[in-house]
Amino acid sequence: MKISSTVEWAIHCCSLLAGLPKETSLTGKELAEFHGVPHPYLAKALQTLSHDGILNTVSGPKGGYQLAKKPNKVSLLDIVLSIEGNDPCFECDEIRRKGPTALEKSPSYKRPCLIASAMWNAEKVWRDELAKVKLSDLLEQVKSKVDPRQLKKAQKWIEQRKA
Repeated sequence: MKISSTVEWAIHCCSLLAGLPKETSLTGKELAEFHGVPHPYLAKALQTLSHDGILNTVSGPKGGYQLAKKPNKVSLLDIVLSIEGNDPCFECDEIRRKGPTALEKSPSYKRPCLIASAMWNAEKVWRDELAKVKLSDLLEQVKSKVDPRQLKKAQKWIEQRKA
């Protein structure tokens, strides 16, 4: 399984928006410029996040996108599922019931395949871990983990656009 780069972009955008003052919004073009990603692709992701209630759209000359919920109410899993969908990562084709060794009936076929069970358990753990991480958790770590020079540049960049 490979998660698209759009998921990374979406998480970064939501994290940035989560750290802005409540009345501040950024346009899709501004978010694309800030992160150095193509606006047309990011715009689709932002629309999806908005449709799914993670982002709000604000109209008008100072419009753009804002986080629709408090940062402690948005998990990384919410963002991943918004962009990638909720389909399971693994689908069992029941190949144990095919081929020359397959049986017409077997009590073991009533139980999930051992491989499918392992894969589904792994996906559950992965989803549970992403659900635990909220945007507020990321915001708490920014000051201690991100270079202060980059934070200062980001703040200045945002202030220049909103002046």
